[in-house]
Order: sequence, then structure tokens, then C-alpha cells
Amino acid sequence: MNRRLWLAVFTALSLTGCVTQPIKRDMSAFTAAAPRSILVVPVVNKSLDVDAPNYVLATLPVPIAEKGYYVFPVNTAKVVLEQEGFYEGERVHQQPASALSKLFGSDAVLYVTINRWDAQFAVFTTTVTVDFSYRLVSKDDVEIWSEKKRMQYQPNNNNNSAGSPMAALLTAVITAAVARAAPNYMPLTKQANQQVFILGPNALPDGPYRVAKP
Repeated sequence: MNRRLWLAVFTALSLTGCVTQPIKRDMSAFTAAAPRSILVVPVVNKSLDVDAPNYVLATLPVPIAEKGYYVFPVNTAKVVLEQEGFYEGERVHQQPASALSKLFGSDAVLYVTINRWDAQFAVFTTTVTVDFSYRLVSKDDVEIWSEKKRMQYQPNNNNNSAGSPMAALLTAVITAAVARAAPNYMPLTKQANQQVFILGPNALPDGPYRVAKP
């Protein structure tokens, strides 16, 4: 094998070995806190959709429970907080986790912020975007875990107008307009939570109530 070929092989092997791997975060604070129960408080909404916080809040308990943690019923928690005078997510997030945990007897508090929840129309396609920030803080006011997730979706036109470019174009425009008028954020939101809490490289460690799947 000549020198040039050896150099090409070495370069290819070097590039293969340089694939970036996800950086695992230090979970020592989480391990020390060893939470068993998590209080999910109302969501902070930075989007223009006033209904977004309730939709997001409803999706959070299931993946956290699947990881093996007791999750306080989110609607009950919301009512209790309102009785304490905390009607807005922003006000709730300003409260220390120690104070919120004391109200419910939780080991940790999950704060979630909606950074984006929108659909951008571009004539031939509509891009639906969700972007969330997650923070888990122990009852001792120590942040023990955090993550961010952004996901996008463009509806598939599924047009079968072969041989009719004008019909295909019209189908694309209509599909984009429908998605813009009534974007479906829930599948993206559920996928984001699944990846953050269960599937991602920095997912929550298994909790004490995790049931192993057969």
C-alpha cells in the first residue's frame, strides 16, 4: 500500500473516531437529593398562545411517573397554589422550591418554561416549533437536574398529483395553510418530554417506583 493510500485510510479512521458523543452531566446533586416525589408547578409561558401552559402541564406527569417517581396531581396542585395567591406561572417560579415543597411535602419541584410554541407559515409549508426549558430543584433549593428541548415539525403533504405540478402546488399551499390555522402541538410536546425525561442522554435516573418492562 503506497503512502498516499495509507494517509487516506488513516484520515478516514481518524474522522470516524471523532464523532461527537453527548456529554453526560454530573448527577451527584441528584443522587444526594434522592427524590422520590416531584411537584410539577404551573408552566411559565413566553409564547403568545394563552392555552399553551395548560396543554404542556397536562403532558408532564406521565413520563415522570414512568421513570418511577410519585407526581402530585397537577390540577390539584394548581388549585392549591391559587388558594395561596399564586395564579400565574411567573409568580410560582419566583418561589423557592423549599417553600413550595413544604406546602405539598414533595422532595423536589419541577419548573418548566415554554420558550417557543408557534407555527411559521411560508406559503408552501408550515413549521411547527416547540421549545422548552426544564429545571428540577430539591426541597433544599439545590438544582439537581436541568434540560432544554426544541423540536420542529413540517406536515407531510402526501400529495399524489403525479403529472400535475399545479395540483401538487395547490395541495402544498392548502396543507400549509391548514397547519398554520390549527397547528397540532401535542405530538411534538409529548415527544419532547419523552426524550427529555426517558430517552435522552441526560434523562432522569430511574426513580424508586420504576417498574421494569418485561
